[in-house]
Amino acid sequence: MREHTPLTRRTLARLATGALTAAALPLAPAPAHAATPGTPYYDRARRLAGRDPVLTAIARALHPDTDLPGDLPAPPPTRVFDDLAVLSTGFVHAMALTTDEGIILIDALRSPHDARTVIEPGLRALGADPADIAHIVITHGHYDHFGGAQYLADRHGARVLMSPADWDLVEADAHEHAPRRDTDITDGHRLTLGATAVTLHHTPGHTPGTVSPLFGVHHRGRPHTAMLWGGTNPPAEPEHLADYLDSIDRFRTRMHRAGADVELSAHPNDHGLQRMEQVRRDPHGPNPFVLGRARTHRFMAVMDLMIQGRLADARA
Repeated sequence: MREHTPLTRRTLARLATGALTAAALPLAPAPAHAATPGTPYYDRARRLAGRDPVLTAIARALHPDTDLPGDLPAPPPTRVFDDLAVLSTGFVHAMALTTDEGIILIDALRSPHDARTVIEPGLRALGADPADIAHIVITHGHYDHFGGAQYLADRHGARVLMSPADWDLVEADAHEHAPRRDTDITDGHRLTLGATAVTLHHTPGHTPGTVSPLFGVHHRGRPHTAMLWGGTNPPAEPEHLADYLDSIDRFRTRMHRAGADVELSAHPNDHGLQRMEQVRRDPHGPNPFVLGRARTHRFMAVMDLMIQGRLADARA
C-alpha cells in the first residue's frame, strides 16, 4: 500500500502565503499531478469550488500535492464581527468571543510568549480586557492551539476545556507548554457565558478528540451563526480518514440545524487572512466571513470530496 503523507503545518503556512501573494490575481488552475484513485474526487471538488476564493483555498489546502513557498507575517488584531476578534501569528489564530459577562477564547496559540505578545495586547488594542477571559476552548491537542492556555489560566483565572481524548493526547505528549487537565468537553457540550452560548461537537479525524464549535455572532447588530472546523490537516491512515469523513457528515447535519452561515478556521487555509484584510480595509462593507448557508455548506462539501480522495489514495 502506498501511503500519502498529510500536509504539514509548514506546508499550510506556505499555502496561505501563496494565496496572499495571488490574492489580487485571477485564480490559477490547480497544479498538475499524477492521476491517483483520489483524482476524480479532487476534480469534483475543484468543479464544486469553481472560482470561489474561500472554497478554492480549502480544496488546495487539502490536496496532497500542495506545496507553495513562503512564510507568513502576523496580521493586526482584527474584530471580524461585533463580538468576535481574531488574534493571529499569521500561521495560526486564536478567536475571542466577547460576551456581556466575559470572554470565551477559542484556542491559545503556540506558547506563553504568544499569549503575552499577541493575545493580551491584541485584546487591549480592540478595547477588551484580557482579565475578562473566563473560558479557553482548545479545539484539539496540538501545541499551536494550547501553547498559551496555562499562562492565561494562571494569570486570569480562566478555565481550560478540551475533549477527554485530546487531554489524554496532550498528557502523553508531555509538551513543555501543555495545560494542566481541567474541564472535559463532551459531545454537544453547551458552554454558556452571559447571553452567549457555544455548542462544541466532537469531530475526530485531525486528532482523536478534535472539537468543532457552533456559536452566534453579530455583524452591525444582525445575528449570524458561525461554524469553526476544529482541525483541517488530514491524517494518513485510512481508518482515521474514515473517522474524518464521518465527522464531516455529522457536523454538516448539525450546521444545517443551527443555520450556520459563517465559516471560520484557526489556520489561513480558507482565504482567512485576505478576508481579515478586507474587513480592516473596508469596515463598512459586506462581511466576507458571512458566506450564507448554502455557501457555508458547500465549503464542507468540498472538504468531504477532498477527504474522499485522500481516503481513496490511502487505500490504493
